[in-house]
Amino acid sequence: FHTLQEFYTENPETFEDYGRIINQHHFKRLMGLMEGSTVAVGGGNNESQCYIAPTVLQDVTGESKVMKEEIFGPLLPIITVSGVDEAIQFINEREKPLVLYVFSNDNKLIKRVIAETSSGALLANDCLVHFTVSALPFGGVGNSGMGCYHGLHGFNQLSHLRSCLIKQLNMEAFNNMRYPPHTDKKLGWARFFLLKQLNVGRLRRIALLAALAGLAAFVVQVTHLKSTCPVHRGIKGITLISIMYCSTLV
Repeated sequence: FHTLQEFYTENPETFEDYGRIINQHHFKRLMGLMEGSTVAVGGGNNESQCYIAPTVLQDVTGESKVMKEEIFGPLLPIITVSGVDEAIQFINEREKPLVLYVFSNDNKLIKRVIAETSSGALLANDCLVHFTVSALPFGGVGNSGMGCYHGLHGFNQLSHLRSCLIKQLNMEAFNNMRYPPHTDKKLGWARFFLLKQLNVGRLRRIALLAALAGLAAFVVQVTHLKSTCPVHRGIKGITLISIMYCSTLV
């Protein structure tokens, strides 16, 4: 109460730095949200001026009108909980908020709230200032909004990541299994590639390994036939390199 007086004087209605509700529609909406709750501080209003004083509400439950939608007005509902566990449970039982505020000197408690809740953003020990940090994405999640913006995050949000897949025409023979008639042989290959989710990269390595193994066998054979040839050492070196490369692939 003393803080409100310090900020806005004893009569906020006449204080030039205190704003007004945007129109009478939202004035009536906010007045309706206070129904069923007890005004602990403030509550003054003037419909003709779209004025509502800074208001603190008590005797508020999760079923109160003021807890059913985003407020966007000078109303602060107070709900009493038994501890952190109940507070986290209360948050998680409802739609995800645009921002979750935590006030505590306990860093472990702050990290726990971060880990066990979901919200568009989380701000500890302050209000609103996260919106001024251009490096932080601003946005909601679920019912509080989708997507985010600010800096690079805004650029990415408003950009389209275009998927491009370019295939070679000379690979058309491999597509025959997709085309009718769907014979047992084609279905067998389809199951091999699709159901078993064969790693194409691994298949290529296996093929390369087989080719190198064949080359190594050929070189070994040549080495055996030309054991008296002056280039024997060079061929033997090639054989060793081939075998080592095959071992690496395996």
